[in-house]
Amino acid sequence: MHKIENMYKKESTAERALPLVDQAFIRLRQDVLSGTYGAGAKLKLDELQTAYGFSSSPLREALSRLAQEGLIRADERRGFRVADISPEDLADITRMRVMLDVQALRESIANGDDAWEASVVGAYHRLEKIEGRLGDGPVVLDDDWAQLHSAFHAALLAACPSERLRTWSASLFDQAERYRRYSARFRKTARRKSNEHRKIMDATLRRDAKTACALLEEHILSTERNVMAVLGAAERADKN
Repeated sequence: MHKIENMYKKESTAERALPLVDQAFIRLRQDVLSGTYGAGAKLKLDELQTAYGFSSSPLREALSRLAQEGLIRADERRGFRVADISPEDLADITRMRVMLDVQALRESIANGDDAWEASVVGAYHRLEKIEGRLGDGPVVLDDDWAQLHSAFHAALLAACPSERLRTWSASLFDQAERYRRYSARFRKTARRKSNEHRKIMDATLRRDAKTACALLEEHILSTERNVMAVLGAAERADKN
């Protein structure tokens, strides 16, 4: 199991007020998404208890919820492991994201009001500000950027009237997050997404659903292409 580097970060007051199951879920989920636990890593209950300070009951429930999200895999004989990273899995995640996110954005544009527009602009502004602080060189994506990136995409889809569609889109976004983090660790050149996000936002605020949806689809597919290139390079390196 990989060493845990961020177990002792200060928890927010709001997080400490949550039930223990939710606290365990949030912390374990964050560490799976960030790559603290690598793909295929075995999640041993006794080690998790020591690392997080929770009893077995909330941890088991948290692991079951993560398995439902597809971030980890459950096996009755072997316990829980972090889901593997593979080109086939990424392709499946991407295909589903294109199907669901594009439709959710289309419905969001059709139903969004002025308050929704303001939330999209605010989410973009916060994301752009942190990207500016990261600089132009290749960087490993940090938790603050990841949260704001997720918040921007969620804001775009927030006016979609289907709660299930929004929930499924959010789950797939998080499954793709592991791949974004993995890709960023091996990136040789900068990949600033501000321009892509700005174009999606502008088309969305113009209520130009056709353009906005096409831009979002290309945005999702470009992530797939970049990660696939990294996965291919890693596979070639292993063979040499």
